[in-house]
Amino acid sequence: MATVILVRHGRTTANATGILAGRAEGVSLDQVGQDQAAQSADRLASVPLASVVTSPLERCQQTSQYILDRQTEALAPLIEADLTECDYGQWQGRPLSELATEALWPVVQSQPSAVVFPGGEAMAAMQARAVAAMRRHDAAIEAQHGPGAVWVAVSHGDIIKSILADAFGMHLDLFQRINVGPASISIVNYGASRPSVLATNTEAGDLSWLAGGLKSADAPVGGGAGNTSNDVTPQTT
Repeated sequence: MATVILVRHGRTTANATGILAGRAEGVSLDQVGQDQAAQSADRLASVPLASVVTSPLERCQQTSQYILDRQTEALAPLIEADLTECDYGQWQGRPLSELATEALWPVVQSQPSAVVFPGGEAMAAMQARAVAAMRRHDAAIEAQHGPGAVWVAVSHGDIIKSILADAFGMHLDLFQRINVGPASISIVNYGASRPSVLATNTEAGDLSWLAGGLKSADAPVGGGAGNTSNDVTPQTT
């Protein structure tokens, strides 16, 4: 299958002030977030991308534009509603420090599969629609560009964590063990038999080893010799 690079949007004004932005309008990258997005775009500049798919929210579209601007070939972003932020309902727009006192907070931390945000979305439904969107786009991109295609999905922290949990074969209740920082890069190859997670939450490192695409294969017994396309190996933090 094709290989997807998951990029979280850069830091926003809401992130900086500890507000749960959710799907609120007018939440944009602050200067730190712009610098983070530019750095991620620089890392991806050496990788010819088949497609850039993004959440419709402003912060993700801003981040995706940095990536598109550093590509040699002109691409138009694809807006995917199912990669949008979780609908936090009545939690949206409130300070995280205040939300931490809610009775639902420890459930979000330890049993997210049981969480339905008041007036909002179930976290299990969030994961289901995000993973379905990833699989759908991955199959379409491979069909159009071949199994060596590399594409980018720009989304949000909880969305990407839920996608990675699915790729790892982890129950959603364990997804809080995964960290996804602003503008971080994670990499998944949806192989014929199972997904392969190549990197998570990286903020630095050369990605030119992805330029030629990856071939899906069985997992090597003993771990194998790593990436052999050149001397640069993936970095996982």
